[in-house]
Amino acid sequence: MKILAINPGSTSTKFALYVNEMPALVKNIRHSDAELAPFRGRSILEQQQFRAEQIEAALKEAGHDLRELHAVVGRGGLLPPVASGTYRVNDDMLQELRLAKRGAHAANLGAFLAQYLAREAGVPAYIVDPVSVDEWPEHVRLSGSALLERQCLSHALNSKAVAKRYARECGKAYESLRLIVAHLGSGVSMSAHAGGRTIEVSNPREEGAFSTERAGGVPVMQLVDLCFSGRFTRDQVEAALFSQAGLYSYLGTKDLLEVERRIAGGDSKAELVFDAMVYQIAKEIGAMAAVLCGRVDALLLTGGMAHSDRLIAALTDYVNWIAPIRRYPGEDELQALVEGALRVLRGEEQARVLETNLTFRRDGK
Repeated sequence: MKILAINPGSTSTKFALYVNEMPALVKNIRHSDAELAPFRGRSILEQQQFRAEQIEAALKEAGHDLRELHAVVGRGGLLPPVASGTYRVNDDMLQELRLAKRGAHAANLGAFLAQYLAREAGVPAYIVDPVSVDEWPEHVRLSGSALLERQCLSHALNSKAVAKRYARECGKAYESLRLIVAHLGSGVSMSAHAGGRTIEVSNPREEGAFSTERAGGVPVMQLVDLCFSGRFTRDQVEAALFSQAGLYSYLGTKDLLEVERRIAGGDSKAELVFDAMVYQIAKEIGAMAAVLCGRVDALLLTGGMAHSDRLIAALTDYVNWIAPIRRYPGEDELQALVEGALRVLRGEEQARVLETNLTFRRDGK
């Protein structure tokens, strides 16, 4: 089976051609400011043809042809709440992504690029486990105010893939395990898995530990005062919380390696901020252990920051009493996309279909 997987970012397009589970070609096409200039102030979806043509050109240069493919799979965007699984790209899905009711994001391009190239190849197009995967029990949604409902948004693609990978390595069914997955990336999201479902997550846009650039949970009343101070616009507040917070807010860098170099050079402030981030991550892991009633088969650490030996060692000191720890550094989202498509092509699971005219069932089905 030859699968093309596509993961669009704001200034790059990562893609890979896999033969079954083995990558035959992996590329990261970076888009220059000059290339992106014609699209400034316009919907990111208008970049579909531009990016698709670059992918096709890169495939051709490497000696590959779209006609070789069995499927194309793209990163899932900010869709309405959906159950976990692999979805066929259809018109309802594309319309939801055009409307972007849950936000504009480069990941919204994934389904469009998959559909565009799949039509060229004459094969099906899929997405797998978008960030809006929602398997919560009903009581988890209550925030503490009837005016505000908790939103289930997380790094579902990587977290689910890592959990299932661990299950395969153990020779056990994912559905039989009770797991905590800590995704440690530019955003930190925790998830608790039981019975084959993600029964709790910390939404990295609004909750939990701070990261390299996101604030996580912040003091609410101070935030209210900030919003009504007249000093900032809404966009400025959002940027301050979502892309200019965390390590960047305190230290002026989003590079964890740079922070570690500063610590090694005797920078006490860098050490303080680093320790605070580890502390907050540990607290969130402890919260997930409580959700699982203390019965945890394994704690899985993944995401880009899981490459850091210093961070993992410090975090282990806090949480190694909870369960055995396994480390899966990096995000490997392209592989996760391919694995989801292969499960459908091999008949191991049924492809799901998004129908937005149907009411979302809170049981995730």
